[in-house]
Amino acid sequence: MTKAKRVSNGAGGCVTQMHYAKRGVVTPEVHYVARRENLDAEFIRGEVAEGRVVIPANINHAVLEPMGIGIALKCKINANIGNSSVTSEIDEELKKLDFSVSYGADTVMDLSTGGDIPLIRKAIIENSPVPVGTVPIYEAMSHVKNPEDLSPSNLLDIIESQAEQGVDYMTIHAAILRRFIPLTAKRLTGIVSRGGGILGKWMITHNKENPLYTNWDKILEICRKYDVTLSIGDALRPGCIADACDEAQFAELKTQGELTLRAWEKDVQVMIEGPGHVPFDKIEMNVQKEIELCHGAPFYVLGPLVTDIAPGYDHIASAIGATMAGYMGASLLCYITPKEHLGLPDPEDVKQGVIAYKIAAHAADVARGRVGAQDRDNALSKARFEFEWDKQFELSIDPQVARQMHDETLADDYFKEAPFCSMCGPKFCPMKMTQDLRKIATDILEHEVTG
Repeated sequence: MTKAKRVSNGAGGCVTQMHYAKRGVVTPEVHYVARRENLDAEFIRGEVAEGRVVIPANINHAVLEPMGIGIALKCKINANIGNSSVTSEIDEELKKLDFSVSYGADTVMDLSTGGDIPLIRKAIIENSPVPVGTVPIYEAMSHVKNPEDLSPSNLLDIIESQAEQGVDYMTIHAAILRRFIPLTAKRLTGIVSRGGGILGKWMITHNKENPLYTNWDKILEICRKYDVTLSIGDALRPGCIADACDEAQFAELKTQGELTLRAWEKDVQVMIEGPGHVPFDKIEMNVQKEIELCHGAPFYVLGPLVTDIAPGYDHIASAIGATMAGYMGASLLCYITPKEHLGLPDPEDVKQGVIAYKIAAHAADVARGRVGAQDRDNALSKARFEFEWDKQFELSIDPQVARQMHDETLADDYFKEAPFCSMCGPKFCPMKMTQDLRKIATDILEHEVTG
């Protein structure tokens, strides 16, 4: 879309989507989201005004195609990209971005922790049509030797510079408080959030409160100027299913809810980040608890993984949990790749993670009865029954792989019109038998009528 410049109407330089929505203004971004969701623009505006939908759309992200995240909208997915301090360069990250977008990611997060982080981020923002998120404390850590060397002013400066550069949403771990840290002592895996670990060490070393919490109002002022959506981080999320649903997790969640209300008072958009490892039977409770404690703000979950025994296959273990979370009301699913817990994902890992989560999000939309969600399923099923192989490939979530698997055994173009695949062969296909039975039944009925 061609972005219309949002201009403050005098409310302290505020240009956020929530600011305008509360005042009855339907912005171009709201119109765009409404068309994408096949919903009424006034309905979208109302959801943004109430905080139940966010539209991450920094005024300086020039190539952005706005999208909405919220319980009333289609379930969305995020793909994490970004380098580490030991591997990957800009070209590799842009390739990951291309894979993410081409296979259907709705947002991407640049989690770079090494190299020229601002330059990498600049390249990603300039090439990304989807919202770009970051975790500013990662860049802050690149300027110091140890976590305790961080300064609150440096953190704020980096948040402002990233906002000015065009970052659409930021994970800010402001809800981990000093008194919560002892609650993790009996955990099997302790604190597994990188941001949580950094801030935990800073607080213990300095015997002070979380600087992101104490400077929350200053962070809100930055977000108001550029329309940065805050993704309030879950620094005390469980890192294994044994640690799920403990006192530390829910103490932080309550604080996330308190920070949400303070952000809404300043017209700043908010998402809530949620747990990464949760037994299947506890996912529904986790989503309901977030909706209650965080006042309906969109829930952004990492997975969650429903078992810890699948290194190399965690994209599958987590997509199971993500489907349930999306069905229960989570709005944004952060993908997990096969490399989770093992190493930095490469482009092929990114593809596998995105596809797994597109399946999860789509399954959740179908289960929730979203308007039109099942149309593609029905169209593919019709093509399958009628042996329209090319159309079936086209409707598949990964047409290239679907075609490749079919052609491994029946590669000749002749078989693109054949009423069978290599699973059943020409004699045992039940769909072909059904077609024959229907034709026979039709012929019998016609004979009875005319006879």
